Formats: sequence, C-alpha cells, structure tokens
Amino acid sequence: MKRQGQSLSLKTLTKNNVWEIQENDIFRLWSQAERDSDFKENRHRYMDVIKSAFMVEEIKLDRPEILKKYQERGFKTNNVRMDDHVTVKWAIKKKPILRVTDLTMENIHHISAHKLIKVLERNFGGGWDSLSKSVQNIIQSAFDVTTTTMPTNRIKNPGGLYEKKCNEGYEVLEIPKGGWTEAIFVRDKMVFELPPEEEEEKVVAAPEKPKESPEEKLEETVQTEPLPAETESTGQEEEDDSFDDEKLTEESYRTTYETNPEDLEMQAEEVTDEEEF
Repeated sequence: MKRQGQSLSLKTLTKNNVWEIQENDIFRLWSQAERDSDFKENRHRYMDVIKSAFMVEEIKLDRPEILKKYQERGFKTNNVRMDDHVTVKWAIKKKPILRVTDLTMENIHHISAHKLIKVLERNFGGGWDSLSKSVQNIIQSAFDVTTTTMPTNRIKNPGGLYEKKCNEGYEVLEIPKGGWTEAIFVRDKMVFELPPEEEEEKVVAAPEKPKESPEEKLEETVQTEPLPAETESTGQEEEDDSFDDEKLTEESYRTTYETNPEDLEMQAEEVTDEEEF
C-alpha cells in the first residue's frame, strides 16, 4: 500500500492517515513490522495510533462461538505477535462516525459531505447554532458551510439560495422549525492550484527590496554626496606654485643687472678706496 508515493507501514502510520485503511490492512502492516529490529520498543506507539481509529479487543478465549459473536458485530479477527514468545488474537473494528461528538480534526477529512449530512441529521434535530464552537471549527476545517432560515413555503423558490447552492454541488440538510425551515448547505472545500504560467512567474519574481533604516539612508547620502568644487583662488595658487622645466629659458637664469656704466665705475672706485684703508 502506498500513499502519496510513500510506502505505508506502521512507522509511517499517523492518527490522520490511519483513517484511510481498513481492518485487514492493520493485520498486514503489523505482520510486516514484526520483523523490524525496533518493533518491540515502538509497539506501544503503534498501538496508540491504531486505537485512535479502531476498536481493538484481545480475545482471551479462542473459541468458534466467541469468534462468531465478534464477527457478527463487524469485527475482523486474527493472530498478532507481540514479541518472540507471545502471540495473541485480536478483534478489530474501525470506529464508526455516527454523532457530531465522533468528529475530530483527524477523521473529518476522510468523510464525504453526504456522510456529514447524515451525522448532522442525528443531532437531535438541532440546527447549526446548536453545535458547539469546537465542532463547528472541526467541520469548517474540511467543508464549506452556509446556512439560511426562511419560511417553509418560500425556501425553494426558483432562483433563490436553495436552488443556487444545489446547482453548485452542495449537500443540503433541511431542519423544520414550525412554519420556518433552516437549510444547512455543505460542500467539500475546493483546493485551487495556480496555473503553470502563474507558478513560473511566482518563482522568478524578484524579491522585494528591504526598506532601509534612517541610519543606512544617512550613510548612503554621505557616501554619494559630491565633494565641493575647488574655488578659483585655490586653483590659481596651485598653478602659480608649479613650474614647467620645458618653459625655462636662458632668460630665467639671467643674473645681470641693466644699469648705467658710469654708475658702475663709481662703485668700483669706492670699493678700491675702502681696501686702501
């Protein structure tokens, strides 16, 4: 037995998927698990899962008349090995879902809308509001539920809600209340899947850029703000301090002075007179 591509065994059995199998499946899975090395240490956990969906009784007296009574009550019987030295006979029957108190989060997904209507019909004639909030939550986890209360002679008028819901595939439970009738519409919840095109777009969509904090914005502003332009005076001063060797000419090294020759002779005489002293 496989479920969603996975081989079903006692190790993969849960309190949810155990509702998908029957009594003979329990005996077969137990027989397969007996050969596992960790069977003994996991045995109590297996029993706990099985008993969440099945009634299990150990038959103390293995007699034909006793087995017949169990079989008349809908039980399946067989031998199961508990360990290397102990073998017992079990009578197993799946727990029925007859009343609203039998509904659980585990089994609600394994019954049909038609079955649910039958369960609600056994609720002593009470309407939707007579159910406890917890039971309503269990039902609505697996089914779409709509209710309406109208005069009995008008509830099935053409084009009304009753006709619309029936056309949409809802199961209906009618609960008479004097001259009025409450209608409870139930349908399995629809599972919508994205078309392949939308699924691809969802995968390749670029992730949204995270919002920047005020500190990050301030840091970015400081890093990207342009430096102030140099003033003309600063640029001019640097230009004056620099020089180019190629522009140097003979005039640049000239150290002579242009003056009158007579002045030079007078200066020479003064120097001679000073040396004589």
